[in-house]
Amino acid sequence: MSENENTPQTSTENTPADAAAPGGTSRPAEGPTPEELAARGDSRSQRPTNAAFRAFIGSGWDDTVPPPERREVADFTPARRDALVRAVPATRLVLPAGVLKARSNDTDYPFRPDTAYAYYSGLGTDEEPDSVLVVEPSADDPARAEATYFFRPRAGFDSTEFYADATYGELWVGRRPTLEETATRIGIPTRHIDELRDALAKDVGDQLSLVAMPGVDASVEALVAEIRDQNGLPGGDGATREADRFAEVASEQRLVKDGFEVAQMREAVAATIRGFEDVVRHLPEAVAHERGERVIEGTFNAVARREGNAVGYETIAASGHHAGTLHWIRNDGPVREQDLVLIDAGVEIDSLYTADITRTLPVSGRFSTAQRRVYDAVLAASDAAFAAARPGALFRDVHAAAMEVIAATLEELGLLPGTAAESLAPEGQFHRRWMVHGTSHHLGMDVHDCAKARREMYLDAELVPGMVFTIEPGLYFQATDTLVPEEVRGIAVRIEDDVLVTADGVENLSRALPRTAEDVEAWMASLR
Repeated sequence: MSENENTPQTSTENTPADAAAPGGTSRPAEGPTPEELAARGDSRSQRPTNAAFRAFIGSGWDDTVPPPERREVADFTPARRDALVRAVPATRLVLPAGVLKARSNDTDYPFRPDTAYAYYSGLGTDEEPDSVLVVEPSADDPARAEATYFFRPRAGFDSTEFYADATYGELWVGRRPTLEETATRIGIPTRHIDELRDALAKDVGDQLSLVAMPGVDASVEALVAEIRDQNGLPGGDGATREADRFAEVASEQRLVKDGFEVAQMREAVAATIRGFEDVVRHLPEAVAHERGERVIEGTFNAVARREGNAVGYETIAASGHHAGTLHWIRNDGPVREQDLVLIDAGVEIDSLYTADITRTLPVSGRFSTAQRRVYDAVLAASDAAFAAARPGALFRDVHAAAMEVIAATLEELGLLPGTAAESLAPEGQFHRRWMVHGTSHHLGMDVHDCAKARREMYLDAELVPGMVFTIEPGLYFQATDTLVPEEVRGIAVRIEDDVLVTADGVENLSRALPRTAEDVEAWMASLR
């Protein structure tokens, strides 16, 4: 076969759009349409499409549906939805799961649904991208919620989707549930996603407002905006205010955990502790590898995938001076025997609740004198924060208690330009050079949970039983910081625990991980 036999013959009819036109002028290039670009992924495919093949591939399958089980969380989600419609009355509330996001070409990132959707639906892991939960007040009792879940259910074996759709096809992504299965599992009526538009438009304007959770699914937001416009509901700033209030309420309602959530947090913490134990066992391997931080990261992440859904956030495995970078997630450095390694990690379990724990460990198993001095100062700050955390105290009090100890330590080291008291004043804050982050944040489905709550509901709020948050003071002496004594340059320590507010104080959910220097050394020795 000659070189040209597979080459289309040129003619004036297929001259490229940007070729020279008569008279020496040129025409602008006419690019492909979005539809044409999307279809080009099929250019490499040799999938058969004839009727005989479709009949054959659709035959001979066992279509038995295993009996579904109602999930425990389905006993808790109705109260969550009732609280939602009371806080955002007379409104049909639209909670998209979210969409798949391309990682590279036609390869997607693992799907993780939106937190509000998961909280009110009871669904987790990578269940049902492109699905939508709709919550609205009951016509019989506006203080009670009615919910409907819209998704794309399992397609028939005789459908093209079954074998040819890489996003939804059973042979590509596994068996999808039926409408009836999902309704049983989560206790919510279910409908096909194709029915969403009509369901959203019903009674909007005269009886109900309509709002979508912002920033989750642009196509759903566009649909809601279109229906609002068609039914005379405000657009622009008015629509934005409604959406922002919806997001705010969804954050604030997670500030106090229900019984199911507390149990999930305990599971996430327990799995995370097992991850830390595995890390200590693999420290010699980390020391031996040129990118030992990656060994630590990989060891912990393997536990997260084995025992949960994934990590709740990118694992920080910061050895030596890298620990001074608060969000060090590159994790490409060596791990040396003489250094400390700061490990900030959390397992996200299948319900999407995550732990968030930090331990700073001596790689050798023993703290040096300088390392121990810094570690003990951070531990004292942590103990002060624990003592301040109790019902009736303000959330901000926890941070203030830790900062008093941090400032006093830095005064003793001669690092402050005045006294600790002067530094603690609003016009001072010099101690924050060595701890620029806060001491606590709420924890739950998001590692920084409830982030859209109002200040008076978060920072200025009273602690009440059921709140779960971190206590995580630190001291970070950068290797390049000439203000600090040379012997502590490059030493950075953070100790982070997850706590539950109880009736008379707080429970340290992560107490099984040692905190004192002596206990850390003994624990590491027992694992090695």
